[in-house]
Parts: sequence; structure tokens; C-alpha cells
Amino acid sequence: MSQYNQEEETIEEIAGGEFERQAVPQSRLQSWKAFLGMYAGEHAAGTEFVIGPLFLTTGVSAFDLIVGLLIGNLMAVLSWRFLTAEIGTKFRYTLYFHLEKICGKRLVTAYNLANGVLFCFLAGAMITVSATAVGIPFDMEMPKLTDTTPNSLTWVIIVIAIGAVISIIAAKGYQTVAKAANWMSPVIVLAFIACGVVALIQLDVHSFTDFWNIWGEGSEPFPGQIKYTFWHVVLWSWFANAAMHIGMSDLSVFRFAKKPSAGWTTAGGIYIGHYVAWIAAALLYAVYLKSPEAQAMLAGGEAPSVAPGPLANNAIGIFGIIAVILAGWTTANPTIYRAGLAFQAIMPKVSTFWVTIIAGSVATIAGLFPAFAMKLLGFVALYGFILAPIGAIIVFDHFFGKAAGIQPFYAEKTGVKFNWAVFGAWALSFGVFYFISVQYDVFLSFLTLPAWISCGILFLIFSKFYQTKTAPVST
Repeated sequence: MSQYNQEEETIEEIAGGEFERQAVPQSRLQSWKAFLGMYAGEHAAGTEFVIGPLFLTTGVSAFDLIVGLLIGNLMAVLSWRFLTAEIGTKFRYTLYFHLEKICGKRLVTAYNLANGVLFCFLAGAMITVSATAVGIPFDMEMPKLTDTTPNSLTWVIIVIAIGAVISIIAAKGYQTVAKAANWMSPVIVLAFIACGVVALIQLDVHSFTDFWNIWGEGSEPFPGQIKYTFWHVVLWSWFANAAMHIGMSDLSVFRFAKKPSAGWTTAGGIYIGHYVAWIAAALLYAVYLKSPEAQAMLAGGEAPSVAPGPLANNAIGIFGIIAVILAGWTTANPTIYRAGLAFQAIMPKVSTFWVTIIAGSVATIAGLFPAFAMKLLGFVALYGFILAPIGAIIVFDHFFGKAAGIQPFYAEKTGVKFNWAVFGAWALSFGVFYFISVQYDVFLSFLTLPAWISCGILFLIFSKFYQTKTAPVST
């Protein structure tokens, strides 16, 4: 086994539960190669088969899609490098332990509940993705873009079967699944590239101009979708993983890095998964849109399905079906496992096996409803919008806390269980900006950064009043 694989597997093993309440020791730090493998595998996933086609449903232009994704993903990489990796290698704590030191145990428990539920919904979308591939041999009716509820008994049976298998495997053999996912990721990436190449051939593309003209100047959005501009693409792709970078969830990963420069390795996963794979999946959908079936649906004012299984099957046959199943499966498994860990923090007396089964059951129920996958652009934006401001608490506490005259790690030093300054800053930021989004129909990703900055500033202001006495300085 190569050093690369040894380091990658070590990261997978220790990130699952060691050093939960202490800094990672120097002896367990890993080189940048381990993180490159992890991120390459994590971001070429089942969601990519859905997100690419969904961009086309928004009527995006060629420039807005190709250049917008280039810039938005760069901003995400910079966020990982200069915020998440910087703080992760400074303190070497998990997100939950770091938050507990600032917020108090009770407030972190509430965060764990929200995080766990949102993880379950995301895993449910992955189960939906796999189901669209498993259902092909059964001639299953695929969910439409506008579907919110199950459309057939066959769909229900397949989703429940997939969810049960994934949940049991996640509960009993996560480490094996995590290692298998790393070995499968090159196969999934190869499938994305193959799908893109075949789609280019089917679209009769012979030059860059032909490729550019696939999207051209854009079009009107499909029924039920909003029009995406350049800034929609930039901000959505930047904040698609907002919970992980500016939301600080990946502190739990980068605490094992030797240097903050390990944050640059996220570019490997992002530009493979969130650039090449998204564009390849969009090309698959562009092929389908030229079919008589899709044209008939558009003529009738109905949006053609973005079901990944049939799209991949149309391009590369059985290999495409297998790739979609693997992509959904390998993403849903660790997601359900992480949701189980979040729930276990709330129910510490319940075994890891049973909290994972609970998380898997919630994810399976979510998977029955195609809306989580068909509306994935909106759900991912909401997911980041809810969780990202919590990361601002950590960032502002670290970079600006001393200048603002507040005690860092206030809850740890005073024994506070529920830091009202933290809760007030998050609740006010979330409430005000979510109201603006709903009331004035503002795209949620436009408001994620303002809500994040607002939460950080309010945290500093509220903490000045809340910290009525100086916490004892640790020695």
C-alpha cells in the first residue's frame, strides 16, 4: 500500500471519533496528500448528477455558467484555506468541541440537532439519486422536476430498500464503506468524464465555439425555476459548501493537517466535482433536452425530468447506471453516519449503531420525497444559510475577539451552558435576512455572506454586554 493510501485511510479512521475533546497531538498529523484524496472523493458525488442539469433548468448562459463556476469555486477554496484550515491547525479541535468552548454545551446540543436533521435531508437526496438508477430495470416512472411526493409504489419500495441497506451498512461498517468510497471515487470521476465526452459527441460538438453555443446567451428558465445570472452562479457555487468552510464544519478534518496550506487541497475535489462533473452532467441533460420526449414536455409547458439514472444510462449504458448508484451510495453512507454522530451528542446513552439507524430512517423518509433532490439548488442554499453564520462566531472570536475586548472561549472559562450572545447573534441575523429573502424574493445565496458577517459583528457587540464579568484566565 502506498504512503498516499496509508495517510488517507488514517485520516478516515481518526476523523471518525478520536480526540473529540482534546487537541490532536503532533504525532497524528498528516501531510497534504491525505486531504487531497479525501476531497477528491467527497466532491465527485451523487449530488453532482443532479446539480449540473438543474443549472440548465435556470436558463443560464455559457459565460455565466463556465466563468461563474470558475470564480465561485475559487472563493470556496480560499475560504477553506484562509479560514477553516487556518483555525483548524491553530487549535486542532473538532467543530463541536470548539463551539462548546464558546457557546456552552446546551447551545451546541441545539446546533447538533439542526445539523443532524439537515444531514439526513441531504442523505435523502442521495438515496433519491441512487433510486433513479436502480429503477431503470423495473421501468419505474422517474420523478419529474416539479414532483414533491412519491409518484408510484415502485418508487416507494426501491427507496425504502436502498435506504435500509445504506443505513445498516453505515451503522455496522462505516470504516469499510469510507475506505471503499475512496477506491470508488476514481471510477465515479471517470464516469463523469466519459458522460461528458459522449454527450459532446451526441451534441455534435467539434470546436470550443460549438461547446460554448450549447448554452449560448441563455434562455428563459423552465416552469417553476428562477433565472440564474452570473452572480447567481458565483454565489451559489461559493456557498454550496458554506457549512463546511465558512461554517467551520471542516475544522474536524483540518485539525489533522500539518500546515494551513493543506487547505489548498480542496481545489482538487472542487474543480473535479464542482466544475468538471457539474458541466459534464449539464451536457447529459442538454442531450436529453433535444429528444422528442423532452421537446414534447417543453411544448406542453412542463419541465423535463432531471433524473440522473436515465441520463447516465443514455450516455454510457450500464456503466452509467452503476456510477450513479455508487455516487449516491458512497455519499449517503458517510452523511448518514455524520448525522448519527450529531444525534448521539444529544442522546449519549444510545449506541452509535442505533442513532445511525435513526438517522438512516429519517434520511430514507426524506428520500421518498423527490423535492429534496429536484429542488437541490434551493435546499443547498438554505442548508448553508442556516449553518454558515455559526462559523462566523468561531472566526470573529478568533480574529477579532481580542481587539473587541471580549474573552475567547467564554463558556469554557465561566461554565456557561447557553451563551445568549451567540444565540442572539445567530437568531437575529438569520431572522432578518431570511425575512428579506421571503418578503422581497431575494435569492438566498445573495444573503448568506451578509448574514454571516452580521452574525459575527453582532456576536462581538452582544458579548461586550453579556460578559459582565471577566472570565478567569486559564493557566
